[in-house]
Amino acid sequence: MTATIDTGLTKTERADVAQELTKVLADSFAVYLKTHGYHWNVRGPEFFSFHNLLEQQYRDIWAALDDLAERIRALGVLAPQSFSGFGNLTSIKDGDPEKEATAMLKELMQDHETLIATTRKALEVADEAGDEASADLMTQRLAAHEKFAWMLRSTLGGR
Repeated sequence: MTATIDTGLTKTERADVAQELTKVLADSFAVYLKTHGYHWNVRGPEFFSFHNLLEQQYRDIWAALDDLAERIRALGVLAPQSFSGFGNLTSIKDGDPEKEATAMLKELMQDHETLIATTRKALEVADEAGDEASADLMTQRLAAHEKFAWMLRSTLGGR
């Protein structure tokens, strides 16, 4: 038996929002994996500071993954749960553990900018649907990824 979902959003609105949230989840998972991997594999004279910066970021992203997946479920859609499922949905490329430390940070900064664009699109769709809960979650994630991009950019010496 399937329970009826009556949240004030139509089935189409829920599906549209969930589709965009699923992209945010997939990109977030990919950035999480890359950030955690670079945390393990970063090396060089700035090891300790880069290692700690990346740990702060991957811990935040890890916690957000559950919120994103649960929001997708609240909309009545199954969240992806496999590497292949995430791989088919993400626009983030795999990281290379052989990269120099600054190249790792630059790549992560660009990945956060990609994720910011994905999140903005999801926010737009949620706003159009009148889905305040999803819009609020996207606003929170947008602020986090903008902060992470800024921190990486500043660490690399940019503005």
